Amino acid sequence: MSFLLVLLRLPFILVWLVSSLLSVATIYPLVSPAMRGRMNKAWSWTLVRLCGVRVDVVGEPHMPGPALWVANHVSWIDIFILAGVRSVFFVAKSEIRSWPVVGWLVAKVGTVFLQRGQRHSLRQVGEQMQVRFQRGEIIGLFAEGTTSTGFDVLPFHSSLFDPAIRAQVDIQPVALRFMYRGRRSDFASFVGEETLVANLWTLLRATEVSVEVEFLPMISAAQCRELGRNEVARHAEQAIRQAVQLAPDCQAETLASSSREPA
Repeated sequence: MSFLLVLLRLPFILVWLVSSLLSVATIYPLVSPAMRGRMNKAWSWTLVRLCGVRVDVVGEPHMPGPALWVANHVSWIDIFILAGVRSVFFVAKSEIRSWPVVGWLVAKVGTVFLQRGQRHSLRQVGEQMQVRFQRGEIIGLFAEGTTSTGFDVLPFHSSLFDPAIRAQVDIQPVALRFMYRGRRSDFASFVGEETLVANLWTLLRATEVSVEVEFLPMISAAQCRELGRNEVARHAEQAIRQAVQLAPDCQAETLASSSREPA
């Protein structure tokens, strides 16, 4: 059954990929930023659905004007899940640019790439973020700097909170909770040495994968200025951790139920 699902879904994924590449290469440079945003949102929503992932939005996402969305990071598909809610430009590690085809695509649609450990890269990313905030755009940040299984939150890096604070924009924490067959699971997590292709294969051969996207209360620009970047990062980290953590009595059961072998 799982192999048949792959055979059914993969052609649609390939059509999505080819049409997206052609659109970015030909239509994208000719249309307005607003139209590009609508295209990005439509592409993202379509890809998530083609991968068989159901998205349930909880809370009130910041929609008009500039803001910084700060989320926990579980899988490569997180980018498209959030971009399916509102067109959002992400800060991503520079390694993603080298991913086959997808790296070129996400670069063309405006992803800001960060070379970790390079101070000049951090400064350049901050400047690009400022420009996007001035345009009224929203930026997505995975402040952990890497992916996790999704049951907890790794320590946040505070440096990229600075551009949002200086631009005087609101910061909204976002919690991603992945489910498999109705229960919390690390089934879709993209961690360790797993490749992008292998993780995509995992999603394509499974059913009943879903994610709850909870938009938590906003940290206002005034609060951010008062607290400073370290305290804002700590506040966002704690809020997201509280939203994603499982109760102790069910965590072991859910972890034990995780599997990469769909029936």
